Amino acid sequence: MDKDWMSKNKLSHEYEVGVESFLQFALGNATNPNEIPCSCTRCGNLQKINVDIIRAHLCCNGIDLTYHKWIWHGERYPINNLMKDEQKSFAKEPIDMVHDAFDSYAENPNQFHKLLEDVDKPLYPGCTKFTKLSALVKLYNLKAKYSWSDKSFTDLLSLFGEMLPDENELPSSLYDAKKILCALGINYVKIHAFPNDCILYLKEYENLTNFPVCGTSRWNLGKKAMLNGFPAKVLWYFPPIPRFQILFRNKEICKDLTWHADKRVLDGYLRHPADAPSWKVVDHKWPDFAAEPKNLRLALSSDGINPHSLMSSAYSCWSVVMITYNLPPWLCMKRKFMMLTLLISGPKQPGNDIDVYLAPLIDDLKKLWDIGVDS
Repeated sequence: MDKDWMSKNKLSHEYEVGVESFLQFALGNATNPNEIPCSCTRCGNLQKINVDIIRAHLCCNGIDLTYHKWIWHGERYPINNLMKDEQKSFAKEPIDMVHDAFDSYAENPNQFHKLLEDVDKPLYPGCTKFTKLSALVKLYNLKAKYSWSDKSFTDLLSLFGEMLPDENELPSSLYDAKKILCALGINYVKIHAFPNDCILYLKEYENLTNFPVCGTSRWNLGKKAMLNGFPAKVLWYFPPIPRFQILFRNKEICKDLTWHADKRVLDGYLRHPADAPSWKVVDHKWPDFAAEPKNLRLALSSDGINPHSLMSSAYSCWSVVMITYNLPPWLCMKRKFMMLTLLISGPKQPGNDIDVYLAPLIDDLKKLWDIGVDS
């Protein structure tokens, strides 16, 4: 009994020393000593109080054992480390991007050779740091990162073109830049749709000009619209399979796709979809699928947006976004991993008829499930 009492007393003393060390660290990094997040098991860093109350909470409730890195109290290293890991995953040279796009140009080798020329062509005569394509890719990444408007990016390209030496290869407008960059991107498909969301003009309906039930035209009313072939409604479909292939071709991202199986902490806390009961149900129903951690677990999300940013406008279009849950929690909800798969034109929401628009996506997902695709 004496040994047990002494052991407990020693542990209690060590805990008190640890609490004081933690509180001193938090005070040293606090902007307001009366508003410090409490890391006890009940507050979980959600409640901000003064040090004396935090000390009492930690003694009565104990500290949250999952709080290993004190990121809410001034310890910055883990966040920076995650940012470096994320940046490392996307550090990709333009020549690698061109090689990834090779399969898309099997039927058009001349255009692929044009891409290779842009990779090697100096930005201006005598330039050794940037090529035409590498400079454009870096500038466009900045545009996306800081949400520059199209007009501001065009003005920037124009100004840079005047600053650079004569005979430089930098495009003078966003339009010219996109013509170069689109060659690196993923193709999309425009699919005509019935205005009332009944069918897509695919498969057996592909060559129809009128809906077989009510006879409504496939095209916009008006002679000019019909002559120019303007459809009454359009679905923009961005096939996910080529983008999945790009994920697996990147060595760093390919490692991250197995994070849920290799590096996830198994302590009963819900931090990732892999900790949820629904994930375990899938593992139980399809054990062969669960046996390979690289098999993708996907989620779909849809919402309406007003593309013109006018509250008075009734027009809206609906987007369907796909999310890959294999990735670590700090990556799976990043914009660069959220894949836009469908864009349903307005002006009305599809409602319960959204299943009509999901048909091409479902076909591709069935192909992945039943047959599979080489990366």
